Amino acid sequence: MEQNNNECIFCKIINNEVSAHKVYEDREFIAFLDVNPASEGQTLVIPKKHIDYIFNLDETTYIKLMSLSKNIAKAIDKSLQTKRTILLVEGLEVPHVHVRLHPYYGGRNNFVPKEPSPKEEELKQTSEKIKTNISGF
Repeated sequence: MEQNNNECIFCKIINNEVSAHKVYEDREFIAFLDVNPASEGQTLVIPKKHIDYIFNLDETTYIKLMSLSKNIAKAIDKSLQTKRTILLVEGLEVPHVHVRLHPYYGGRNNFVPKEPSPKEEELKQTSEKIKTNISGF
């Protein structure tokens, strides 16, 4: 597996060079709120090792990433009373494996970030709500 990449924004978050509103962190993974969300609570779940393509993850890491994403999605649903949370896997804008958990509240929904972006205090409050409902991981 590749190690952290000095140019990658996600690696900078992992290394605490850039701040983020974390909802979960352990030895292998980190989850934090997207600063340009399309909906409240949009969360990114990433492995700490810099890998740019999800299908290059080893089987164990892939399964742990999906299991952690499920756990966090359920915490988002409970914390923010969503209709459901949509899971997207990306990797083109930031070439570091990331699962985007996109809370859906009903009605017309798109994946374009809202303007203006949430304020720091809003992000902090949302991350605290989600953290309180992450269990058993």
